[in-house]
Amino acid sequence: MREANGDVIVVGAGLIGLSIAFELAERGASVRVYDRGEPARAASWAGAGMLAPYTERITNEALLALCASSLQQYPHFVERIREASGIDPHLRLDGVFYAAFENEGLSTLQRHADQLRGRGIRCTMLDRASALAAEPWLGAALVGGLFKNEEGYVDNRRLGRALVAACEARKVRIEQSFSIEVECDARRVLGIRTDRGFNGARAVVNACGAWAAELRGVPPSCVPPIEPVKGQMIALNVPAGFVRRATWVPGAYLVPRDDGRLLVGATVESAGFEQRVTAEGIHELLHAALAAAPSLATFTMTETWAGLRPGTPDGLPFLGPAPLDGFFLATGHYRNGILLAPATARSIADAIENGESAALAPFGIARLALREPQDDTERRVEERITRS
Repeated sequence: MREANGDVIVVGAGLIGLSIAFELAERGASVRVYDRGEPARAASWAGAGMLAPYTERITNEALLALCASSLQQYPHFVERIREASGIDPHLRLDGVFYAAFENEGLSTLQRHADQLRGRGIRCTMLDRASALAAEPWLGAALVGGLFKNEEGYVDNRRLGRALVAACEARKVRIEQSFSIEVECDARRVLGIRTDRGFNGARAVVNACGAWAAELRGVPPSCVPPIEPVKGQMIALNVPAGFVRRATWVPGAYLVPRDDGRLLVGATVESAGFEQRVTAEGIHELLHAALAAAPSLATFTMTETWAGLRPGTPDGLPFLGPAPLDGFFLATGHYRNGILLAPATARSIADAIENGESAALAPFGIARLALREPQDDTERRVEERITRS
């Protein structure tokens, strides 16, 4: 790591912020992480850990390439964290199944499979008998599906605990503060001020997720137009091995955990920063799950929760250097924050260490410079900047 005055400060202790801190510390940087809440909570805790860029049907080529690269990095990323922390994040890359319950849906999956094979992605179309043999818990209405060999999931809550321990093992300081504000002069970032005083830094990273537009102290040109997108989830208690792999059904996805929980998610709601679990949201998830697999009706619902994803106007994250020298963005990952943790950590560390950020150009905040606010998301963020 190139020597410079001051440490690197990461604001936001979710999976993205902790991954960046761990990567920088592995390279020899002195890193501090600040958050208003507990580390590895918020969206990092609330997600299901899906690692499925092709199942998500990402259409932007730059984003799809970044997600695919991050998926390839995941095994080594997890192994480094496991070695540093002693905690196994339970990475499973044994495939994702997308179930179809009508012939039209099966035809759509066949076209998708043809496109994937054209990209060199391994996948297999399954008829009804083969699909039921692979996942016998699915209902009688199943007509077939698509199996994507190289996708999977990670236990994001275990990954969060592992990252906290790995960062601490690499001498990263993780601190909680209810007041965090960036300090800068006309040219560059100077550090942050918390309720405990000023902390100087040569680089500051905004990894605040859904709260990234709320970070105070930076010029308007450095404030990403982020809006929270609420997602509700439930967990059922099922026998181990009942659901063998992550499965998508119409209206929901289901992800098994080694402890017997089956996660069912997730709603997509615009509700500001409100995180209540609602009857409507739970009904939506249960209806989708039970329509696909009536056998789930007898199992106990053990947990419900909600989280906030960081959404952006164009669906792309904000990654890389901002117009203020020394200030970096790592936010706006929306549904792909867990998947993009390895690639984000590496690319932000490269930008801080060597100034290498050309690959992040499609995700830079400069892409908004020539545009008027296009939707309510950007207008709401601009109004908050003006008020602050």
